[in-house]
Amino acid sequence: MNKPSLTRQNWYLAIAVVTLTVIPLIFVRGEYGGADGQAEEVISEVNPSYEPWFEPLLEPPSGEIESLLFSSQAAIGAGVIGYAIGLYKGRNQNK
Repeated sequence: MNKPSLTRQNWYLAIAVVTLTVIPLIFVRGEYGGADGQAEEVISEVNPSYEPWFEPLLEPPSGEIESLLFSSQAAIGAGVIGYAIGLYKGRNQNK
């Protein structure tokens, strides 16, 4: 494959990923809650006298900040994994 068509293919893939991410957020209405909240509800239904073992060290001031921290953590993790994959692929190509 020549360089321009590979670049174009990468752009098409990036646009497809963004589209697949945004479309459900636009067309699917509902409450987007986390698994922690759902687990807490189920635990309180199963065992009403349950008390957590510990409290969080840092409680974010709002749900938006909590989402920001979570997405930042995911982005950093994806960056580390992408870097490792690229590093090993580059090493293999140099051999």
